Amino acid sequence: MKITIPFLSGLLISGLISIHAFSQTGNELTPIGNQDLPGISEERIERIDQMLEEALSKNQVPGLVAMIVKDGKIVYHEAKGLADVPSKTPMSKDQIFRIASQSKAITSTAIMMLWEEGKFGLDDPISRYIPEFADPQVLTRFSYGDTTYSSRPASREIRIRDLLTHTSGLGYGVIDGNEQMRMIYHKAGIVDLFTTEPVKISDNIKKLAKLPLHHDPGTKYTYSEGLDVMGYLIEIVSGMPFDQFLKTRIFDPLGMDDTGFYLNEAQGKRLVTVHRKVNGIWESYPVTFYDPDYPKTGAKTFFSGGAGLSSTALDYAKFLQMYLNGGTYNGVRILSPTTIQTIMSNQVGDLLGDGGKDYGLAFGLVDQNGVAKGGIGSLGTFDWGGYFNTQYFADPVTKTIGILMKQTQGGTGDQSSWKFRQMVFSAIE
Repeated sequence: MKITIPFLSGLLISGLISIHAFSQTGNELTPIGNQDLPGISEERIERIDQMLEEALSKNQVPGLVAMIVKDGKIVYHEAKGLADVPSKTPMSKDQIFRIASQSKAITSTAIMMLWEEGKFGLDDPISRYIPEFADPQVLTRFSYGDTTYSSRPASREIRIRDLLTHTSGLGYGVIDGNEQMRMIYHKAGIVDLFTTEPVKISDNIKKLAKLPLHHDPGTKYTYSEGLDVMGYLIEIVSGMPFDQFLKTRIFDPLGMDDTGFYLNEAQGKRLVTVHRKVNGIWESYPVTFYDPDYPKTGAKTFFSGGAGLSSTALDYAKFLQMYLNGGTYNGVRILSPTTIQTIMSNQVGDLLGDGGKDYGLAFGLVDQNGVAKGGIGSLGTFDWGGYFNTQYFADPVTKTIGILMKQTQGGTGDQSSWKFRQMVFSAIE
């Protein structure tokens, strides 16, 4: 008898995804060579390739790397266009990209590894480990004249689960949707994404802890720096620098040799330039509130769990395949299947509305409304993306991974992201 355990609330047997959906052999990714494509249309893969070529020919993107994995086999892996337009450097498959918010899933995975070791409970108050977060306050009044504000005590303390699910009430500084919060964070000197300055995450998080919240913890979904807080928590409970924990416990075991917060000289030569389009011409993105050369220059002391990592398409595919394998990759267990079941459960109730997505402990999750809308995957497909237009998705039902890596900012007219995902799922047989 096959025993199945649903991990999305409200599922009946007719729409069930079981824990067995996340259980394969744990072997590493392999290219298919000249074998037949496993369960995916070769003709429709060619359509995807043509669509990406068209995006380049229409000048919607300067360059990209795309990968499709089906049943643990790499069925498509192509590099197109330029990695650096000014020097006309061709894009290659092993190019390194700033993955920004794709860092969040890796940080969340590290947190859940420590949770498996009994280091903390998900509903522990974060102040138990970072005392500066005691007695949180919620913003009630703000003065534009001098950026002073008033606040009231929050209804409860921030829990670790709140930080993983963006329901803590924390903000996101420069990219926050609330102008008042942006001004408060700026005045406090909060580092939002990454920096070349000699700052450490402990410095940043202790300042962040003293600032007011958007709302009471657990009451709303507000995209935040919660995963940066988690990076600091990892240092506290593991006794290791955050970057070393990720390297020794995740990157090295999975063979993610080109993933990390900072790049050595050889890796730096493979870092794709962030581009913007000005009067129809692609140019290098200037220094703004962040330095685009961050991963290879500067003090190299700040480890942003929410946005600081760089990686390749292949490395990130290994990370996603580990999840599809039920927590193992190439014979190494990273997480328990039961932990993955929890990670892939809706943790935010109806806070995201009925738009087709829920949110778990590490990923966005396609729900039943999302399946009905079409083009974004089966029930439980998990996904996210990054600030510089990188994206990924992984479907535990069809065992399909899609990764599309770009490095652009500003308006480009690029339509390849949604087309890529829709066309990948249309190619499955």
